[in-house]
Parts: sequence; C-alpha cells; structure tokens
Amino acid sequence: MASAAENRRGIVFMLAAISLFVVNDTLMKLARETYPAGQAIALRAAFAIIVGFVLVFAARESDRLAMAFRPRVLLRGTLEAFSALTFGWSLGLLPLANITAINMASPLLIVALAVVLGIERVGWRRTLALTIGFTGVLFVVKPGATSFNSAALVALFSTFLVACRDLATRTIGDDVPSTVVSLTTTVLVGIVALGYGLTEQWLPVWRLETVYVALAAVLVTVGTFFIISAFRRTDVGVISQYRYAVIVFAALLGYLVWGDVPDLFAFLGIGLIVGSGLYTMHRQRVRPDSRLRLDRRSDPSKEAA
Repeated sequence: MASAAENRRGIVFMLAAISLFVVNDTLMKLARETYPAGQAIALRAAFAIIVGFVLVFAARESDRLAMAFRPRVLLRGTLEAFSALTFGWSLGLLPLANITAINMASPLLIVALAVVLGIERVGWRRTLALTIGFTGVLFVVKPGATSFNSAALVALFSTFLVACRDLATRTIGDDVPSTVVSLTTTVLVGIVALGYGLTEQWLPVWRLETVYVALAAVLVTVGTFFIISAFRRTDVGVISQYRYAVIVFAALLGYLVWGDVPDLFAFLGIGLIVGSGLYTMHRQRVRPDSRLRLDRRSDPSKEAA
C-alpha cells in the first residue's frame, strides 16, 4: 500500500488534472464552434507536442525517450488518441456538464467489461450499483428524446476507451517517466486527428479560436502529466474517487460560459452516476476476492488482464 504522503500527492495531482482538463474542454468546445473536430484536435496536438518536449527536457529525461516505443506505452497512447477524437467530436454537440457526466461512467464500464470477460464476479450490491449507474447514464443521454443524437453514442464510446486507457496506464512500468508517456500520447493523438482531418474541410488558422486551442494544448499536456502521476505509486482506490469533482467544475463552467443548466433528469442522472461509481469503488476495496481491487500493489499487468 502507498504511504499517506504518496496518496496526498496523488490527490493533489488528480484535482489539478481534472481542473486543467475541464478548462481545456471549455476552450476546445469554444474552438469547436468554428473548427471541425479533426482540425481542432490536430492543432491542439501540434502545440501540445512542443509543450511535451519542453517538459521532457526540463525534467532531464530526454535519455528515456526510446521508452516511448514500448508496446504498453503505445497502447495507452493509441487508446487515448481515439478517445480524444471521439470526445472532441461529441464535445461540439453536447453540453459540457452532460458529456462530462457520461465520461465519468468509465469506472462502471471497467467492472461491467470485467464481468463479461470472466475476470470479475460481482454480487447483488455491485450489480445493483451498476444498474443504477447505467440508469443515470440513460437519464443524461435521454434516448428517444429530441435532445438525443449520435453525439451521445459517440460520447459513450469515448467513455469505454477511457476505461481501457486507465487500465492500460497501470500496466506501464514505474521506470517509464510520466513525461515520456504524456508526450507519446500527444503524438499519437495528433496522428489520429490528422488522419481523420483528411475527411474534413479545414479552415484558415489565423483566428481567435487558434489561441483557444494553443492554451488548451498547454493545459491538456500538463493535465495528462498530472493524471499519469496521480495513478502511479499511489492507492488508486483512494485517488480515483476525487475524479468525480470534475462534474462540479464542468457544470459551473458550462453555466458561466454558455448559460447551460442541466435539467432535472440530467441532474438526477449525474447523481446516480457519481453515487454508483463511488459505491462500486468502495466494494472493490472491501472485497478481498475482487480482481479489480483498486488498492492492489501486485503485478499491475495481471490487474488489467
């Protein structure tokens, strides 16, 4: 188990990361009002790569750049790349608080996927929690309502990729610096976004939205470094709970920037997602037979199997 000091560090990193990510999402949503998804994400990646290299050299870890080609680092980066693209595409079409709430269902998807694959067995308590959580997702997505569209489905797929990404992060050895993992991820995000951008008609970049994207690049790069650091050499079960604070930040910024106020069903759905997610993590900590226990300090590759 991690020490109290290590967990405190992880909590600080987690809160810092989600704060930066929400501001990044706000800036990218503003940019998406003009730019198509591929162009917006590719431009952000271009700026973020510069910031990433600065972080690597500032940390004096340039001699470890070759670790970027390790399969697990590349896997993590690829999952993040497609998650970023699908999230960025749906970000331009959904309220900030709603898409953030959908994204917060990733811990529930991890458990559900583990059950389907035979990795984990759940009792009636976690089964009920999962049911409640996915009901909350339906309240936010509102299938059958006039507000429902393909963006909600794409956001759900992005959430699935986030769950896979978080598992992949835990399989990366401690000898690989977070700066290298972050830079690798950023490069792969740019490559995937450029590939998707071939299907779009790009706009001239000499406009205010490019400033938004550049600022977002700095925030997402530093935030990625923080989120990777938060999950390393800490008790993940303790740290993960703090990610749900992002819902409050997203709702506040959505209201301040666009005047978005989630309706009653969305508020109820957000509450169900957060509550069921926290309870599911609690059950994984207290059950000694759980293969998804978030406080395990054994071989992380076995946890993500």
